[in-house]
Amino acid sequence: MDYTVRLAGPEDLPGLGAIENSGDPMFHEIGIVFPPGPPVVEHMIAKGAEIVVAGDPPVGFAAVEEVDGAVHLEQISVRADLVGRGIGARLLDEVKARAAAAGSPGVSLLTFRDVAWNGPWYARHGFAELPQDHWGPGLRAHWDAEIEAGLHELGPRLIMWAPLK
Repeated sequence: MDYTVRLAGPEDLPGLGAIENSGDPMFHEIGIVFPPGPPVVEHMIAKGAEIVVAGDPPVGFAAVEEVDGAVHLEQISVRADLVGRGIGARLLDEVKARAAAAGSPGVSLLTFRDVAWNGPWYARHGFAELPQDHWGPGLRAHWDAEIEAGLHELGPRLIMWAPLK
């Protein structure tokens, strides 16, 4: 099947929450149960974030916005039955390429430090932990919002950065 990566169109958006939710059982298996609420992608769509999808219809997506003068990857998800086929890496490569083309100095994200398909996966793709003294007010606000939402109670979190220049 062709998993071409492209900007999402309006017709792609309604199905993205189901893609995000399909990954929840993977987290349940390691003891992480997310607080109730709508999928993150729905919030990002409402904010007007840029959404990149893989496939037609989409089988994965990445949602990005600008934070502190750089691209911030808020969410990347691949349909659970297709995890491990390189779709997430293709989405991440597209996010980084689009960020570089737009002149962003790098890409930031928040993730679980020790979950294999989170912190270690991003590290294999050029991301490293961003020290607190390099956090801008936007990243700090994201961090604080995650604490308030209870995400830090589920496991160690970190902010990561991949420089593009």
